[in-house]
Amino acid sequence: MRVEVRDNNIDQALRVLKKKMQREGVFREMKARSFYEKPSEKRVREKQAAISRARKVARKQQQREGLLPSPKKKVIERGAPAARA
Repeated sequence: MRVEVRDNNIDQALRVLKKKMQREGVFREMKARSFYEKPSEKRVREKQAAISRARKVARKQQQREGLLPSPKKKVIERGAPAARA
């Protein structure tokens, strides 16, 4: 993994590095490896992850076919901040 430091701005380079590491799953893997996981627990976790992925794929497919409503998109309004009551 490589991060370029521009104008000696180390804080920005660290933020970019953290974001890249999080995207790659390094922090998740470090947490998982910090304690021993029994092989049976690992199988259960991986099986649950596979089921979750399959459900997600099926849900996306049903949304494409029109059987399920698509998720609502978030609307971000730009401009003056709204007054809070």
